[in-house]
Amino acid sequence: MKTVVITGSGGLIGAQAVRYFASSADRVIGIDNDLRAYFFGQEASTDWAVAEHQATLANYHHSSVDIRDRSAVLKLLAEHRSDVDLIIHAAAQPSHDWAAKEPFTDFDVNAGGTLNLLEAARLSCPNATFIFTSTNKVYGDTPNHLPLVELDTRWALDPAHPWAEFGFPEEMTIDNSTHSLFGASKVAADVMVQEYGRYFGMNTGVFRGGCLTGPGHSGAQLHGFLAYLMKCTTTGEPYTVFGYKGKQVRDNIHADDLVRAFEAFHQAPRPGEAYNIGGGPEANCSMMEAIEMCQEIAGKELNHSYAEDNRIGDHIWWVSDIRKFKGHYPKWSLNYDIPGILQDIHDNGVERWASGE
Repeated sequence: MKTVVITGSGGLIGAQAVRYFASSADRVIGIDNDLRAYFFGQEASTDWAVAEHQATLANYHHSSVDIRDRSAVLKLLAEHRSDVDLIIHAAAQPSHDWAAKEPFTDFDVNAGGTLNLLEAARLSCPNATFIFTSTNKVYGDTPNHLPLVELDTRWALDPAHPWAEFGFPEEMTIDNSTHSLFGASKVAADVMVQEYGRYFGMNTGVFRGGCLTGPGHSGAQLHGFLAYLMKCTTTGEPYTVFGYKGKQVRDNIHADDLVRAFEAFHQAPRPGEAYNIGGGPEANCSMMEAIEMCQEIAGKELNHSYAEDNRIGDHIWWVSDIRKFKGHYPKWSLNYDIPGILQDIHDNGVERWASGE
């Protein structure tokens, strides 16, 4: 029985992966204990997405196992063993600021939980593809020390720099930089996933995402840039812009585009590979530009304020160089640009936000 295991199954990427692979797998096992509500409050709870899976997908089976519980993780994968064809690890503590409040929790979830899953997979289903959602924060604040120029609505990498056209490649160093504690815990997990591929020969893949987004995002102030921005614009909730004059730039990738990239890797895995993945040059925006687009789509003004202090380890300009992944998987391409992403978030979120979710 072809089985797909997805951690963080109520979150943005996990939920999208559940919906996507439910059509081809015999069984989808979702692992989610709604730690997101603990991290960011009830407004960020993923219970609504899990309930939707259970109500609409006959082959979805839910587990509330905590990935920090080593014995429970080992037991879960041992129960299904060779039936497991694919593991998508999308569960995480995703916030810079929150990690500094509870460093042990952050590291236990991000690094310890990943190791628990890797070892359980090695013991029970070593031939399964193991996909890890890493982050561009593994590079720390190295990008901020590169030559940047200030434009009217955004910062930009100096056009003379070799990375200006396509964005940051995987060759950029992860050393000698400030990562935030969150970034450090994700580095540990990222390298461990690579090592299980290179050392044990498992079909592991690392995807270092820029901003991952889409209508399934339970956005909150500390995490979920575009989703939370659109929610605040639509509902009138106040929004705070942190530092860099609101000109900081992020590339954004829709959850559907990312999950399709996962499928491409699964069909022809390259053990231990790490990829920068995001909107790249095709889909990026500054905070100022995103606010303008949200206001236009929602037909409302955003109630926002500005805080001079930026978040520690935050990037001023980030665009992912996705040429390596495209070179390995040339049939894959992005379907969503920034306006398309924001329209999708708005159209699918209005009713849910109105009901208080």
